[in-house]
Amino acid sequence: MPTDLSARIGALDWPCLEQQLTERGHALVQALLDPDTCAALAALYPHTTLFRSRIDMARHGFGQGEYQYFAYPLPEPVATLRDAFYPPLSVIANRWHAALGLPLRYPAALADWLARCHAAGQRRPTPLLLQYGEGDYNCLHQDLYGEHVFPLQVAILLSRPGADFDGGEFVLTEQRPRRQSRAAVVQLRQGDAVIFAVHHRPAQGGRGIHRATLRHGVSEVRCGRRHTLGLIFHDAS
Repeated sequence: MPTDLSARIGALDWPCLEQQLTERGHALVQALLDPDTCAALAALYPHTTLFRSRIDMARHGFGQGEYQYFAYPLPEPVATLRDAFYPPLSVIANRWHAALGLPLRYPAALADWLARCHAAGQRRPTPLLLQYGEGDYNCLHQDLYGEHVFPLQVAILLSRPGADFDGGEFVLTEQRPRRQSRAAVVQLRQGDAVIFAVHHRPAQGGRGIHRATLRHGVSEVRCGRRHTLGLIFHDAS
């Protein structure tokens, strides 16, 4: 399974995904995970020994619902997904930083990037499982956990829209200088992954390249239960 999954991610049409990310700040990967893998990942949620912490979103003003951050070592296939997505995303991240005139460059291997995070005191793993019930939602936000930030992340829907839950759409907003915010709703099916910008992306404007600021969230779940796997590539302080 891990080898097949790594090969599947490596074989994605990365030039097309990069074009979508550069133009819109997000890109869709359809049917990345099969239903059995989705169900197995969602079933990890009650196993508290796999996680380092649980967050009640209402308590912190983040929305309503809850999520848990995995502890190291990450379970399979979470570790494989994170390891396999990072190298092609690091190429895109470096192009984005070059376009924005930012000096930081990301190493080709996730282990080298995490070593940099850990040396700066960001040692807590950030991959997470999110669980929403009826009436739950996630406010628009950015997943920034310290000084070192990788500019792209991935969310994979583990539940079946229209069967396991209704509502709960993945939402992105983008703010460009001197313009009103633009919203996008990404329609996901079970096993689909959305790759998206953590906080900003390079955007072409009349005066050249500038930063477009993005936030993401989840609309209200009308009924049922929704599980999502989140892959963030910088660890937390």
